[in-house]
Amino acid sequence: MSIRCTVESAFFIAWSFLEKSGELGPPDESANVILDAIEAQLRRGERRQLMLANKAIDAYRTHVAKGNGSAEREARIG
Repeated sequence: MSIRCTVESAFFIAWSFLEKSGELGPPDESANVILDAIEAQLRRGERRQLMLANKAIDAYRTHVAKGNGSAEREARIG
């Protein structure tokens, strides 16, 4: 599987999970946090889709918990 397909799949898994759980905030900010987390893991050599997605979810939750951006407000409202 190509890196592009791996990234797309990991992103979709993370995005779908966060959306279904009601944790997803503003789309642009959320996408950037998820993609940044996936990219950082790829640089370290991780290629497993589920691991990439799970770590991206953790990174997103950490981002929100630290009060970075407006994602926390959106998650509480939505």
